[in-house]
Amino acid sequence: MNFQTLNFEKARVLVIGDVMLDQYWHGGTSRISPEAPVPVVHVNRMDERPGGAANVAIGVAALGALPYLLGLVGVDEAADTLEKLLIKQEVKYQFDRVPDYGTITKLRVLSRNHQMIRLDREKPFLKTCASMESLAQKYLRALDEVDIVILSDYGKGTLSHSIDLIAKARAKNIPVVVDPKSLDYSMYRGASVITPNLKEFEAVAGHCTSIEVMVEKALRLLSQYDIESIVITRSEQGLSVISANGEVNHIPAVAREVHDVTGAGDTVIAVLGVGLAAGMTLVESASLGNIAAGIVVGKLGAATVSVPELETVFGKDQVLPLGVMSEEELLAAVRLSKANGERIVFTNGCFDILHAGHVMYLEQARRLGDRVIVAVNDDASVARLKGANRPINTLEDRMHVLAGLTAVDWVVSFSDDTPERLIRRISPKVLVKGGDYQHIEALPGAQFVLSQGGDVRILGLKEGRSTTRLIELITQQLSDVITG
Repeated sequence: MNFQTLNFEKARVLVIGDVMLDQYWHGGTSRISPEAPVPVVHVNRMDERPGGAANVAIGVAALGALPYLLGLVGVDEAADTLEKLLIKQEVKYQFDRVPDYGTITKLRVLSRNHQMIRLDREKPFLKTCASMESLAQKYLRALDEVDIVILSDYGKGTLSHSIDLIAKARAKNIPVVVDPKSLDYSMYRGASVITPNLKEFEAVAGHCTSIEVMVEKALRLLSQYDIESIVITRSEQGLSVISANGEVNHIPAVAREVHDVTGAGDTVIAVLGVGLAAGMTLVESASLGNIAAGIVVGKLGAATVSVPELETVFGKDQVLPLGVMSEEELLAAVRLSKANGERIVFTNGCFDILHAGHVMYLEQARRLGDRVIVAVNDDASVARLKGANRPINTLEDRMHVLAGLTAVDWVVSFSDDTPERLIRRISPKVLVKGGDYQHIEALPGAQFVLSQGGDVRILGLKEGRSTTRLIELITQQLSDVITG
């Protein structure tokens, strides 16, 4: 996925959950009420926007994807307004209007962009509500037309049968992403991804004293409820993607001036769902959602994010992390780098004892592009290649020394005998290797790089400088001392 040309037009997303109408009354304040010690707001403007699951659907539409929204509303004017707003935003929807229930509304009174008070009108839909069966039938029919399902749970009763909804989608191999509000995670059993914020997660799993504890608790929760992955949003700390297979990725937040956090969770799950529907990986989609959340908190109210806004952030504002990385972290950084038009250079090796020859070689590599990736053989693969007495230095030590070089941007490890698989995932513009190779096409990954229009270079090493030669010299000197 090239972040420079994000295209979600073919992504079909079913959103089902608690739909709401968000109302905003704006006005100035200049005095305190004589009736009570509260400010008087002179209302001069009123806005109405889709909220809850409806805001998620709006977020999907804003990305150019195809949303389909299902939910429950009352028989009232608020439902009429909500439908008109969705039609205006070109969101396809089907609502069941439930007698004796009102459409959920949230009225916010603001002055100078500060929220003074929020007034909620709601009556949660009961599990036994007659319209639940009708909603379930609409859901079943819609499953044949979508790539992914988003359950937007605000705890208002629409998703009382969520476990059945998840099971029906998964039976058709359709991923299900859940924004959870219930403290009973058995409601989300079998989901593909759940996206609680840290406060919501701790309310279920218990207080987390460290990142390590959070990861441990998350893995336990995923196993208990047969959930594949969890994306925990952690406010200014960014978000964490934790999968049941043990893979963990922490994505730092994008610094933004915060005006209003309303709808940030809706934005994350909308972007995450669209990304997955479009074929992006979970880490890619979560990274995109993280960027989107950073944009939306700079806006007022339950705002959305557009593709041009995302492309602008990726192209200009995103600061690329550097240093030692996991494979998935590296792939995310590489995509951002490519979106900025940068030329990626890839090399690999054991780098057991770093010496001047290595440094000169990496400096040459740097001159061939904008970013240099060094893939390092893990300890087991070094032993297979060099013998049981190698490596001299551990993988962690070798990687951190390399990361300290100004010529190197990213360092990643690999366990295969060759870096072919990694090269195919990264698709660098330039592949370099040091040594005296006669046929560059025989280098692992070379044929692939060339087929992608890339370049393969053999860089000469400084004569007489190698790890093997250093070890021989040290061994000889020790021998001379012992026998001397």
